[in-house]
Amino acid sequence: MSHSVLVVEDDEQVRRLLCDMVSLMGFSSVEAVDGQDAMRKLQQQKPDIMLLDVMMPGMDGIALCKTLRNEEATAHLPIIMLSVQSRPFAILEGLRAGADRFLTKPTGMDELTGHINDLLERRQVEA
Repeated sequence: MSHSVLVVEDDEQVRRLLCDMVSLMGFSSVEAVDGQDAMRKLQQQKPDIMLLDVMMPGMDGIALCKTLRNEEATAHLPIIMLSVQSRPFAILEGLRAGADRFLTKPTGMDELTGHINDLLERRQVEA
């Protein structure tokens, strides 16, 4: 069974690149352009993991992550936050919001694959 990944990214080129990387890993992807769009997509289907951009118009990644952690249906959804911000404060803010991992952009295929596989394996062990 193929895992599904919700890719939440407002930049179309970056979103497309992330979806292509997810596809190369053998996973299916669903795209969302911002936090509100992600909330709508999550009502339609629950992905196995989420790649979440931090800086987006409207509901940013920090606000979305906090919201998802407070919802029973998404409280344990693995979330990898992505940002161009690499300052320790930015990373800490993302992790405090509830992200499982915080990666700086650009991220490589090997790094992303490793984190996705690790979080999916942990989810299976906990289930």
